[in-house]
Amino acid sequence: MLDHWDNIGSHPVMGTVERGYAGDSLFFDEHGVRADLSRIDAYARLLASVGISAIAINNVNVHAREARLLTDDLLDVARVADVLRPWGIRLHLSVSFAAPMLLGGLTTSDPLDEGVRAWWRAATDAVYAAIPDFGGYLVKADSEGQPGPFAYGRDHADGANALAQALAPHGGVVHWRAFVYNHHQDWRDRGTDRARAAYDHFAPLDGRFADNVVLQVKHGPMDFQVREPVSPVLGAMPRTRLALELQVTQEYTGHQRHVCHLEPMWRGVLDFPLPDRPVAELVDDVVAVANVGTDRYWTGHPLAQANLYAFARLAWGAEGDLLEEWLTLTFAGAEPEVVDTVRDLMADSWRTYEHYTAPLGVGFMVAPGHHYGPDVDGYEYSRWGTYHFADRDGIGVDRTVATGTGYAGQYPEPWRSAYESLETCPDELLLFFHHVPYGHRLRSGSTVIQHIYDTHVEGAAETERMQRAWQGVQGRVDDALHERIAERLAEQVRSAAEWRDQIGAYFQRKSGVRDERLPA
Repeated sequence: MLDHWDNIGSHPVMGTVERGYAGDSLFFDEHGVRADLSRIDAYARLLASVGISAIAINNVNVHAREARLLTDDLLDVARVADVLRPWGIRLHLSVSFAAPMLLGGLTTSDPLDEGVRAWWRAATDAVYAAIPDFGGYLVKADSEGQPGPFAYGRDHADGANALAQALAPHGGVVHWRAFVYNHHQDWRDRGTDRARAAYDHFAPLDGRFADNVVLQVKHGPMDFQVREPVSPVLGAMPRTRLALELQVTQEYTGHQRHVCHLEPMWRGVLDFPLPDRPVAELVDDVVAVANVGTDRYWTGHPLAQANLYAFARLAWGAEGDLLEEWLTLTFAGAEPEVVDTVRDLMADSWRTYEHYTAPLGVGFMVAPGHHYGPDVDGYEYSRWGTYHFADRDGIGVDRTVATGTGYAGQYPEPWRSAYESLETCPDELLLFFHHVPYGHRLRSGSTVIQHIYDTHVEGAAETERMQRAWQGVQGRVDDALHERIAERLAEQVRSAAEWRDQIGAYFQRKSGVRDERLPA
């Protein structure tokens, strides 16, 4: 399933697609559902070719205008479903938990109120009258300002089950997002930990959700960072239907201006044992935030199409080299040297991106709001949480049971002990679980501070090599395609250099430790 975070009209902060980097919405313009649906038909064909069987067409942050898709605009939504149906794709809608108040004129959205339940039943019956194969609802509740059951002293099982009851007679499902945390935190409080939130809210509810509720869990405990541990929620709810949520759109991995092939990261999540079964065997669905728009190349960066392809293939358990598959299909007829060049650009690009951005699992360090480009302290003293705790002596978040937030204790063994101990915690997640001195030595033999300096220099240099390699195939691929990728690579080189310079300068000033590779 793909979740589209598309809006009607132009929102001041989010634009027509929240976290969209490939043009405007395929589905909506400033008035509502587009009059011309021919592009959606082409998109449905594209999705069917790789096995996508469901899409939610509107933003999980449901604004007042999008809320009306459930009622006033239902016949237009049915037009979209009519286009998707021949391709075997079922349409879902994101709905507001407060819809009974926003749309129905009720004074409450309490999920245990019979009037509220009756409203959801009537509204859902009307949806199925217009769209007989409607898939169901997607809900973001009690998260980042969205309304939810907490306002009425209810829990998320109460909220999800009320909607599930309305959908059940029609065979519909509720995808209920587990992305719930306090976004009004005090940065001075080291005991509050956003990473703990999903487990704390949902693990105690295991077994209480209706059969047609699918709890949608982000692959990591934070927010689609370039490196996170796998969410412990995925191994803690054996009596609940779970969906693994990935992000194909590159919110924290370069906005589709950077080459960042995410298949290796996703494969690592799906194969991760919690504790003795891989995540792929623990989830019922695999869902992703979509990365397409009206751009001529669908995804803005032509090479970002490979992420959509890899997601779809991985969701069906595909083995083998999916990048090679995509290259063979996309560059059919091209000279072998061209294909080799693109493969070389993409194969290790996720780790390259990690090298010149956030080190050792620390995450974020991005400009607030739009999340593009470096800002080491951008979120460090904000209500959204604190992420690196860098001071003059060290860096990282203590999430141990012994001395920190206790997040490591949410994992089953052997991971609980592995993450708890400095001796066994993987270096790539060191700063996610531990606050360490800058002189702490990694398994490579490098100190943490020198690793930060070295990887940022190496990552930026790698983007320059990528740019030169692509310049070498000019004239052997379509001119417009070459120009678009060249333009994106130029921006990646510029951005990587900015990351390198800002991170290096920040930590030299913060730590007082010089980069040993710089001339004296």
